[in-house]
Amino acid sequence: MTVPPGRRERKKAATRQKIADAALRLFLERGYDAVGIREVAAEADVAVTTLFSHFASKEALVFEQDQDFEQRLTRAVADRAPDEPLMPALRREIHALVRHCTADGTAPVWRMIDASPALRQYEETMRLRHARSLATAIATDLGLPDDTTACRTIARFVIDAYALSRDAPDPAATVDEVFQMIEAAWEAARPSLRARETAPSDATAAGRTAPSR
Repeated sequence: MTVPPGRRERKKAATRQKIADAALRLFLERGYDAVGIREVAAEADVAVTTLFSHFASKEALVFEQDQDFEQRLTRAVADRAPDEPLMPALRREIHALVRHCTADGTAPVWRMIDASPALRQYEETMRLRHARSLATAIATDLGLPDDTTACRTIARFVIDAYALSRDAPDPAATVDEVFQMIEAAWEAARPSLRARETAPSDATAAGRTAPSR
């Protein structure tokens, strides 16, 4: 059962959103490089120290959904139904994330990111971190070491599916097309993964069985 956030958490979330909204508004109006941190803080009516308590850098202001994105992917693995295979669960989540990032009004944000070397570099670093987290979630689900090559590879493919689909003329069709290839790669990797999985008793204790993957 999910516990509703308390007043303190709601206030922190509201402040964070106010800062992110102010930053994006200024960035889109004047250009990312033309706006400083102090200007964002003033626009949001917060201290610079408050801004940095919510965002570690100027680049992070643009990607304020970063943590939520990462958590959604790992939850798609960990929280799926016991009888649901892994790839359909990830495909469904990537579809939802792509719909969100291609909604009306988001195009100017992506154009701004594409035009800024700093933002492109930040996004690439962020994607690598997301892939590591997803690989760990997949490996944990299978009872395998975090550095299992197949888990790391599939995780990178899934993150790349998001990036490729986001920029495609038909995002939904691209998600499906890329996931056909991801699923084929996953099927090819499964025999070696099964050989490395934990004993059946451990898998049962974890609430999963190898055939449902």
